[in-house]
Amino acid sequence: MADTRRRTFGPVVLAGLATAGLAALAGNRAWAEWTGEPRGRGSLLTITGGDQVTVPLAGALALVVLACWGVLLVTRGKVRRAVAALALLVSVGMVATSVFGYLSATVDLRNDLEDAGAADLTVEPTVWYYLFLVSALLAIVVAGAALVLAPAWPEMGSRYDAPGSTRPPREATSVDLWRALDEGRDPTLTDRKPTDP
Repeated sequence: MADTRRRTFGPVVLAGLATAGLAALAGNRAWAEWTGEPRGRGSLLTITGGDQVTVPLAGALALVVLACWGVLLVTRGKVRRAVAALALLVSVGMVATSVFGYLSATVDLRNDLEDAGAADLTVEPTVWYYLFLVSALLAIVVAGAALVLAPAWPEMGSRYDAPGSTRPPREATSVDLWRALDEGRDPTLTDRKPTDP
């Protein structure tokens, strides 16, 4: 069972990176497109530039989840589980942002276009919005799997730790030498155990 859970490390991490990367891409694109007719003498051709529905928070949250997956690769123990929990929490925030952010942004766009002289407005979500929403939902599933499976995943050895994070071996003092002699060990034979011939 433990070996089976260890083998999930690669697929789960790859799925997490893929969903977060796709969400980061989709979160920085226009989430809605609109059509409308000019009302009176006003022209819709004057409405350009800031008339796209974007939710910057969505892309930012996706980048946080992407960073969490990078950290999961190099951490171990409780830190790894804490990062998986953070990825899960932020993924839930991505879903909330996709719903409430989209509604808020489209209402603002509709108001701006009506103020500019547009009538018969139709605002519809783009494929980028759906991609972000699906990616956010999948990110919740994958982060939840990481939270459950992380304790059984392989960890990087301590040799990959930053220099200075482990204590160097302490040199033997004269007290240590006398203690070794009292215990019946020869302190000059550091590589051999007392039971060795």
